[in-house]
Amino acid sequence: MPYEFLMSEIDDRGVFTITLNRPNTHNALNAGLIRELQIVCNEVNDDSAIRVTILTGAGASFCAGGDLRWMESNITKSREQRIEETGELAVMLALLNSLTKPLIGRVQGPAYGGGVGMICVCDMAIGVNTATFGLTEVKLGLTPATISPYVVKRIGEPNARRNFFNSRIFKADEAQKMGLLTEAVEVDDLDDVIEKEVRLILKCAPNAIASTKKLIAYVDSHNAAENKVYTAGNLADAWETDEGKEGIDAFLNKRKASWV
Repeated sequence: MPYEFLMSEIDDRGVFTITLNRPNTHNALNAGLIRELQIVCNEVNDDSAIRVTILTGAGASFCAGGDLRWMESNITKSREQRIEETGELAVMLALLNSLTKPLIGRVQGPAYGGGVGMICVCDMAIGVNTATFGLTEVKLGLTPATISPYVVKRIGEPNARRNFFNSRIFKADEAQKMGLLTEAVEVDDLDDVIEKEVRLILKCAPNAIASTKKLIAYVDSHNAAENKVYTAGNLADAWETDEGKEGIDAFLNKRKASWV
């Protein structure tokens, strides 16, 4: 479908790219972009032709966080209206986080506030080494409430405490050390490094990947006894799938699996 605030395209391998397309505002999040991201997430999940998803931004920045004009409009809204709009952001982040296809963040420029939150819902994030980052909400008298579950999980509580409390700007090498970025690379190498990750994913069974994403989410939020039951069932189910049978047969007969 046509979008106003983002662009999307798919190549013949099933690599689907979502581009935040508000470059004049450094791809800041407003109500329209948040809603369109929700819609495109459902499109990704429903389209079996899509194997990998890449999230990036148009122009110089990845995402500057919340649009200040959009945020300013919240001053005159009721508490209920503010909660409702925050809920839309929470839905968007949850949808990105739980995509059935691998989500790679292509971080071609700076990310602040909600932009950092969007990096944290990517399965991996490759960024240019010139990018800068910051969790700047408290400098505005606000809190990083909606993005906090994903940011704390990604960078850990000690890093969250430091960066949530002082709103400092940090560079890509530090972002990689704290786990926000998977890799920090030269600008000219960004797409080549992402392509290497894409090629590795395309060698793997798509439904097995989707099941594994659910597996990761489950074992991270349940106790040992519950995980014992779930993981046994998960693997037993995998053996019974067409992909499981095809993958084992391809391995034993030294041929490529059908999804490669």
